[in-house]
Amino acid sequence: MKLIRKNTYDRLNEMVDRAIDGTYQENDYDESELSRLEVKWMRYLNSAALSHRKMEEERSTLKGLIADISHQTRTPLANMKLYSELLQEQKLDETSRNLAEKICEQSQRLEFLIEALVKMSRLEMETVQVNPVRHRMSELMECATELAEGKAFQKRICIEREPFADGIVYYDEKWTAEAVGNLLDNAIKYSPENAKIILRAQPLETFFCFSVTDFGIGIDEKEQAQIFHRFYRSPRVQQKDGIGLGLYLARKIITLEGGFIKVSSRKEKGSTFCVYLPREKR
Repeated sequence: MKLIRKNTYDRLNEMVDRAIDGTYQENDYDESELSRLEVKWMRYLNSAALSHRKMEEERSTLKGLIADISHQTRTPLANMKLYSELLQEQKLDETSRNLAEKICEQSQRLEFLIEALVKMSRLEMETVQVNPVRHRMSELMECATELAEGKAFQKRICIEREPFADGIVYYDEKWTAEAVGNLLDNAIKYSPENAKIILRAQPLETFFCFSVTDFGIGIDEKEQAQIFHRFYRSPRVQQKDGIGLGLYLARKIITLEGGFIKVSSRKEKGSTFCVYLPREKR
């Protein structure tokens, strides 16, 4: 009896192994005790293969659609911005000038929205290659400072970098700059003028923690689990520019790199976003 069970187990185990490597054939097994299971197993594999093909076809179609949208809207948006800028250079009355400025602002907002949606879709479908490579943490710190300087200067915000022990960290330079830039944009946007933002880095056992601390409006505790959701915006910031994709994109990018993001915040006291990046290739 034990021998029969062992033989059955071995056959089933072999069926699963062959299914995994794609070499399973129904006629490989003609044991009567396994015939019913064999037929069901083959039906399942065929169904799974069909679902996978449909998913890949849909992904390919959506990828093409996103590329078309991005391409087809680029020229009209560029023209709208150009015409609105030309209008503002004309001798206009105050009402007409205000309208021209509004057109320019809204065209820029639309361009930003389309770019953000395209990035989100590409990341979700994993049609972009996030390729973490070896860097020093000091390089990311320099990048973060450069990304923040322009907007920080406009609000007279001071960017402080605390000393840290440098070390090796793995990240994709382009996409990590996107993620960190989103965190810094929020820190500047939700901080008052003449405030400061602190950048820190700390080596841990398997990760390197890079953090952005601001002393702005903070995040209510009940909202902290929602801020990384797509299009979520707190009722407190509805009047400020933004579409609610920055933090979502940041977390998606860092996750694809093998890291994660944490937030700690107190309402009206400021926020700290910690980005944990791996210290070894994953």
